[in-house]
Amino acid sequence: MGVGIEVTNLNAWYGANHALQDINLNIPANHATALIGPSGCGKSTFVRCLNRMHETIPGARATGTVRIGDLDIYKDIKPVEIRRRVGMVFQRPNPFPTMSIYDNVAAGLKLNGYSNRHVLDEIVERSLKNSALWDEVKDNLKKESGASLSGGQQQRMCIARALAVDPEVLLMDEPASALDPVSTSKIEDLIFQLKAQYTIVIVTHNMQQAARVAEKTGFFLNGRMVEFDSTDKIFTNPSDKRTEDYITGRFG
Repeated sequence: MGVGIEVTNLNAWYGANHALQDINLNIPANHATALIGPSGCGKSTFVRCLNRMHETIPGARATGTVRIGDLDIYKDIKPVEIRRRVGMVFQRPNPFPTMSIYDNVAAGLKLNGYSNRHVLDEIVERSLKNSALWDEVKDNLKKESGASLSGGQQQRMCIARALAVDPEVLLMDEPASALDPVSTSKIEDLIFQLKAQYTIVIVTHNMQQAARVAEKTGFFLNGRMVEFDSTDKIFTNPSDKRTEDYITGRFG
């Protein structure tokens, strides 16, 4: 089961650029939460702060508190461990091109010390089933490289790779923006299924997608979170005029 995320006074910088300013919100467990807003408003920086990937960029830093369950991720746990517990799926699929489909999914497990072939087989199969890819690849798991799959299949394989290490939270940074409509629909269906087991945070420029998949939505603008509420309220009766202006296409 997923865990909730509590963010308090989160600020983030890239050198002198103050990219996130005083972000406060509670992300509920076992829901999909969408983050919307124009390019450069801080959405991707925010999700990277949720698993400490932000600090891998030279000159980047963050202050404030991020609690995932009972853990303060900036005090109680090492970055490599929080990245196991908080999986990440990026905008474009990033398969390891020289590895088979099987080895792509098992890569994180092997880095974490798994070596028993029977255990690896079970987890790879379960992860591919959970990412709705198993039936399409089961006959060629070790014969074909991950890079041989279509773009949509590669993205679902990357989701399987993230799920294989048994995270509690799954972050998705525009996971369908580079995909065709059929693949996008499969990713959205997958989000519906996965949120029963995981807490999902999805960055999207597609407001229709946010409305379809997320129970909660946050609107970011210029490094600040303008509004966070139920998705229905955000899209039908937002509290802030800036949210309404963005949703109705007046800017962005």
